[in-house]
Amino acid sequence: MRRIIGLGETIMDIIFKNEAPTAAVPGGSVFNAIISLGRMKQNVTMISETGNDHVGHAILRFMKENGVSTENVNVFSDGRSAISLAWLDNGGDADYMFYKDYPNARLEVEWPEIKNDDIVMIGSYFVLNPVLRPKVREFLEYARNNGALIYYDLNFRKTHRADAVRLYADILENLDYADIVRGSTEDIFNIFGYADAEKVYKSAIEFHCKNMICTDAGGDVKLFTNGKCRSFETRKIDAVSTIGAGDNFNAGTVYGLVRHGVSREDLASLTDSRWDSIIKCGIDFATDVCMSYSNSVSKEFAETYMAGI
Repeated sequence: MRRIIGLGETIMDIIFKNEAPTAAVPGGSVFNAIISLGRMKQNVTMISETGNDHVGHAILRFMKENGVSTENVNVFSDGRSAISLAWLDNGGDADYMFYKDYPNARLEVEWPEIKNDDIVMIGSYFVLNPVLRPKVREFLEYARNNGALIYYDLNFRKTHRADAVRLYADILENLDYADIVRGSTEDIFNIFGYADAEKVYKSAIEFHCKNMICTDAGGDVKLFTNGKCRSFETRKIDAVSTIGAGDNFNAGTVYGLVRHGVSREDLASLTDSRWDSIIKCGIDFATDVCMSYSNSVSKEFAETYMAGI
């Protein structure tokens, strides 16, 4: 079975609704996707770091319960596990505050074995952080040299908008490594200063990465590949929380790639019908996660989806 390897942060999300704490859920952009893929019985591992404390132990336990290997998680004692506070508005969208106390030595782990056409998922500020960037670059080079398909989620929050120019070279370098890039219209605006996905694709992304997916909250999903743009409708729902929507769109898309046997080499000539099936998986996963406070698809969804797809 193809292996799916995630590289990203782990964090404990404490979710507030109507100013009251409602749930505490392990999270992290790539982490949320990897948990969903673990629930889909995929061969998954996570490269990350967490503290040797109650929060860290809960995160590690949660990973194991959901079939995610913890062999490549650095558990540090000189610091504390990361925590986020997420306030949900009436539409289920979140406003965040982050609390982080990391040690000086970061990501002290061995890279997992990667084989041809394994899938590597990266994203968010974690892979742009100057402290971690040398190790991230080392890992991406290792993954590319071993034939991995690399999926890059921009996930660039407004809190980092002022740093976009400084980080731009590293973003482009990630795009050079990536086989598929996914970003929301908000991500695109925060990096490039405008939210026109087609303009951004043609002017800034296509040269580096030929396959781009743009999501737009509850709006249409746009796929840019093989010199054309295609749109996919999403389902209208009353969202409980959108915290994991993009992360689980990524999970569904990667699941679709595995389920339909799409290799890295296949991407250059992938037919519309195969892309349709892959994007549908992304929309299905994102829709499910918005119906609860969980950051990943429900176990019930996973069981039903695996049985019915």
